[in-house]
Amino acid sequence: MARNRSAGRPAARPAPRAMASRSPPPARVQPAPPPAVQQPSGGGSMLGGLASTIAQGMAFGTGSAVAHRAVDAIAGPRTIQHEHVQTSDGAGNTSDSQITTVAQNACSNQSKAFQDCIQANNDDIGRCQFYVDMLNECRRGSSSLTV
Repeated sequence: MARNRSAGRPAARPAPRAMASRSPPPARVQPAPPPAVQQPSGGGSMLGGLASTIAQGMAFGTGSAVAHRAVDAIAGPRTIQHEHVQTSDGAGNTSDSQITTVAQNACSNQSKAFQDCIQANNDDIGRCQFYVDMLNECRRGSSSLTV
């Protein structure tokens, strides 16, 4: 008679496994894609790049001009009007003394700032050089106003 191997001892039962504690298998990791192949640059010459830039600028300018013409066609031409205002006496003549007075008053702030600096620094013109330069610049600019 054949003997049963488990005869004499009770059969061991495996412990029940909980379904919730079972973790999913690890996700497969995708390998990184190969590095992109760098396209060889044409190199080109500096003169070719300059010519390309000039051509691009001309194309942009031409497109801008065409767009301005299109807007002028729709909205009407642009007009620029310059107005010159002159002060005059009762006879309609511009007074030279009025222009000279305006030129003198234009530099009065710089002159006052220079005088204040001289008084504050005991007549030391070296410390007030900035104000001297500003006063001279103002006088040079306003001399074109005098007739």
